[in-house]
Amino acid sequence: MAEFDVATAAVQAALDAGARYADARVMHRRYESMSARNGEIESLIQDESAGIGVRALVGSGWGFYAVPDLSESAARAAGERAARIAAASGRVAGPGSSLLPVPASTGSWSSPCAVDPLSVPLSEKGDLLARATGTSREHGADQAEGLYQIWDTRKWFVSSEGHRIDQHIRESGAGISATVIGDGETQRRSYPSCRGQYGSQGWELVDSLDLTAHAARIAEEARELVTAPLCPAGETTLILGSEQMALQIHESVGHAIELDRILGWEAAFAGTSWLDLDQLGALRYGSELMNVTIDPTIPGALGSFGFDDEGTPAAKRDAVREGRWVGTLAGRDSAAIAGLDYAGSVRSDGWARLPMVRMTNVGLEPGPHTLDEIIAATDDGVLMDLNRSWSIDDKRLNFQFGCEIGWEVKNGRRGRMLRNPTYTGIGPQFWRSMDMLSSETVAWGTPNCGKGQPGQIGHTGHPAAPARFTNVRVGVRG
Repeated sequence: MAEFDVATAAVQAALDAGARYADARVMHRRYESMSARNGEIESLIQDESAGIGVRALVGSGWGFYAVPDLSESAARAAGERAARIAAASGRVAGPGSSLLPVPASTGSWSSPCAVDPLSVPLSEKGDLLARATGTSREHGADQAEGLYQIWDTRKWFVSSEGHRIDQHIRESGAGISATVIGDGETQRRSYPSCRGQYGSQGWELVDSLDLTAHAARIAEEARELVTAPLCPAGETTLILGSEQMALQIHESVGHAIELDRILGWEAAFAGTSWLDLDQLGALRYGSELMNVTIDPTIPGALGSFGFDDEGTPAAKRDAVREGRWVGTLAGRDSAAIAGLDYAGSVRSDGWARLPMVRMTNVGLEPGPHTLDEIIAATDDGVLMDLNRSWSIDDKRLNFQFGCEIGWEVKNGRRGRMLRNPTYTGIGPQFWRSMDMLSSETVAWGTPNCGKGQPGQIGHTGHPAAPARFTNVRVGVRG
């Protein structure tokens, strides 16, 4: 059967079994990754899977069932099973819940792709990783590693409200790292970040990274870091590069504004949020320079799509405007409970997982400055970039982050390199101290955001630019 027919059969079976609402997602995904170490290919993974996942709503209870079988009989059985699970859940879940009304969308969407990443010969991809890691090794790295990853995902979505949507999303990215082992000290430098750089684009993204051109530099910087002075401890002015800013946004804004966390639905595992819905529209989250958007429409960014996994069309909206908290990441059920008039942020990581509230592209709008101007305006401070470690509490409030590299800033100039730079803060206090923000935005992609039980890995995007923060504790040990 055609994919839409399979999904339609599953939805009808759920309705026949008593569901008041049902939807089904047929998904087909191909995945490929290759890794290299010290100029040699270490692994190649190629995987392919297809199946159907069905959601059903009976009273207030949700049910979900998935099978790796796209026959009509299997799809109908999955729909019936999802409805039975929903009915059982509803008996203990209380009064019936509602869904935020959305138009029944029909349409197709594809991510931009100039070069199909799965069509690029494996030999060419392998040569790239071998050459880049070999170059790092030749320039002093004790361990040089490289990785690329590719996802090619097709989705067909049907709902009992009339949705009929298909999407084709191709994602790719890559990165390299160089590690140097010294006397009681190990340092690593990465390019373009510790996770690489990823987007909903084709192989042209990997080509644009020019990995080999940066391989020597990261090896030499890693070796220099081994003997560099420690980041001093104390309270100072902190400048963060765009990659670390992306991590800061992800951890202390993106997760905090997930509505399921705010409502307590993720308390058992992922955690809650320090935000209170009663303060939406009034809470001062950061300084007036802080403008954060939720925007799954950014071409080529990793968190982009045409429709979320509930069929809601992608749309840009504000999360923080001039420092005030004004929006959340929401789904149709959580939005209805919270009294919001928007959803659009529900996704799953595959056909076998229940869709849930996830980040899309959560990013900081550019400011009026440049990094050079920020440094020139700083008499005494520290510049840090490229995330190395992260720790944040389950309310997404208190955090401590470490970076791969730091530099002393004195009298408006970047000075000596610093090793093991760290900083700590409390979310709203930290963001309220942001007094300079660059216009040099990069849409960083995070391909490894974990959430849910069973665990799901989400792909998120974070437009970010360098920024300056005042009175920040740095050089935190332990």
